Amino acid sequence: MQSTKICVIGLGYVGLPLARLFSTKFKTIGFDLNQTRVDALNSGKDTTLEVSDELLKEAIEKHGFRCTTNIEEIRECNFYVVAVPTPVDENNRPDLRPLWGASKTVGKVISKGDIVVYESTVYPGVTEEECLPVVEKESGLIFNKDFYAGYSPERINPGDKEHTVEKIKKVTSGSTPEIADIVDKIYNTVLINGTHKAPTIKVAEASKIIENSQRDINIAFMNELAKIFNAMDIDTKDVIEAASSKWNFIKLSPGLVGGHCISVDPYYLIQKAQVYGVLPRVMSSARRLNDGMGEYVANQTIKLMNKKGVIVKDAKILLLGITFKENCPDIRNTKVVDIYHTLKEYTNNITIYDPWANKAEVKHEYNIDIDNTIADTKYDAIILAVAHKEFADLDIRTYIKDNGVIYDVKGVLDRNIIDGRL
Repeated sequence: MQSTKICVIGLGYVGLPLARLFSTKFKTIGFDLNQTRVDALNSGKDTTLEVSDELLKEAIEKHGFRCTTNIEEIRECNFYVVAVPTPVDENNRPDLRPLWGASKTVGKVISKGDIVVYESTVYPGVTEEECLPVVEKESGLIFNKDFYAGYSPERINPGDKEHTVEKIKKVTSGSTPEIADIVDKIYNTVLINGTHKAPTIKVAEASKIIENSQRDINIAFMNELAKIFNAMDIDTKDVIEAASSKWNFIKLSPGLVGGHCISVDPYYLIQKAQVYGVLPRVMSSARRLNDGMGEYVANQTIKLMNKKGVIVKDAKILLLGITFKENCPDIRNTKVVDIYHTLKEYTNNITIYDPWANKAEVKHEYNIDIDNTIADTKYDAIILAVAHKEFADLDIRTYIKDNGVIYDVKGVLDRNIIDGRL
């Protein structure tokens, strides 16, 4: 344990908080291919806002934490943690290229006796069937003889300052019982609430992917209920509040399902299940339903505009928020973009105001221009898509025309000023 030198590969929403935490107990270095990102981190600035400037500077100045793009600087490590993205392609099939690339990097520097632990969300079998053969090929070493592996699925919730990495209970696993113990002890060294040691790497992989799939399915059910009750002219939020009076009712709300976890991870298990001849109908239906909610919100807004006699063609519309969740700069897989593109079929006069999102990133990722300030003008329709704290103090009525429509996706606005909500 004393000789453990850790390298975390991938310094995004998952890797950086973990690397910073490890640095409080072990000699730790972060590795990323993005030089701009590395330079910012070494100067004490995390643009994802997951690690405060104070904590990052403390890690650098007090614990010797540093980040690099130079592979030679991580060769001295003996415990590698891979925390790279696991996206899907345009057909929603798992894209393992980031994992293959990270595994190749590990293979170039790993030595006999070293351990590599994967944190990226995957379907059961990816670590041992897809990643470790790459490490073997690149290093010339033999898995479970010369080097060893583990899997500890990430549980980072972007923007969540309560369930931070040091407070969550993490699942751990290892390629042998002895390695499982070592991996478990290293994680336990920095975690307040400890770990759950899974019996195998595949069990640990499966546990992570069903966490997000379960949430996806539950939210899909609430979204389906919202569609039903909206069609019946019944307020969904009122129904949920009434049902919540029963002791065993699970209180959830409808909404847009974006981000890099719930809206992506289920596809990994869906794809793998089909390989084994199992058609995951519930998961597939949930994905289709949730993926269509942005378009649904736009069409509901248009319907309300028509009812109030607001001309939709060339209407001035304001979208409040574009990030995938509140009080967070993360724009990955945001479904607000679907609202925008559906409305774009009727009008080009769409303004997106988001004080959290990076304008350049949104432009690069979606080719959409946004504003970080709100213009003093009036709109034909306003859609509150993200519940940023700044919007709570915003008097929306000062920005809406007399016959304009206000639609509340998040269910946080005064019902007396809105025309519709999920």
